[in-house]
Amino acid sequence: MKGIVFNLFEEIVSQQYGEDAWDDLLQNTGLDGSYTSLGNYPVEQLLKLVGAASVKLKTPADELVVWFGRHALPLLAKKYPQFFLPHKSTLDFILTLNDIIHPEVRKVYPGADVPDFKFESSSNGELLMAYRSARRLCALAQGLIEGAADYYKESVAIDHPECMKRGNEQCLLRISLKKPRT
Repeated sequence: MKGIVFNLFEEIVSQQYGEDAWDDLLQNTGLDGSYTSLGNYPVEQLLKLVGAASVKLKTPADELVVWFGRHALPLLAKKYPQFFLPHKSTLDFILTLNDIIHPEVRKVYPGADVPDFKFESSSNGELLMAYRSARRLCALAQGLIEGAADYYKESVAIDHPECMKRGNEQCLLRISLKKPRT
């Protein structure tokens, strides 16, 4: 996993809970916390940090990962506005993941292993997003989608009827936009 993910997690934890909270997580996990944005680190290190935060905050790990994704998105939008500014809606943005965003991520972060998404629009306006990744971080994908909806000032409902963590071959997220927020 690319170090930028760890950098974002550190920034968000420090912003929300103070720098001591990040140091506590490192101490509780035995990790040194020296993550460079271009470095590659085992996903298990992120999961250890999330697990320690889950215990400390008495919050399920997947809820924390969704929270992280939702708070990471604005930081990514600020750092990489070229990915966000051309789009007018959450769904328009999401549909660029495979063809525009992930190829660019691989250019900026050589060796980045990004998830594979497949999209299908339904007749009722929902977007079905199939997610596959050995990391099984579908909660992060959900959080990033929620963060994108915040960014584009929309409300989104996400249903997760299939999940690799529940034994399915892939995760399936059913995404539907609600009325734009004013």
